[in-house]
Amino acid sequence: MTNPTTYPAPPVELPLRLDSDPPPVPGCDVCMALSEERSEAQANGDMSKVSDVNVEIRSHPHKKRRCS
Repeated sequence: MTNPTTYPAPPVELPLRLDSDPPPVPGCDVCMALSEERSEAQANGDMSKVSDVNVEIRSHPHKKRRCS
């Protein structure tokens, strides 16, 4: 007789991100370099790298300009 496998909780379902790639912030050299890196990764079919670069672009800090 076999015992069925049991699990302590149901599996976690993660959402599938279908939003578009984040655009680089105009005038930011870091964002522009990351955007070029993302384009190269897409051309090479390296979607893992594309995802990593998208995270970097989304989390890259920008100083807000002070209006005088």
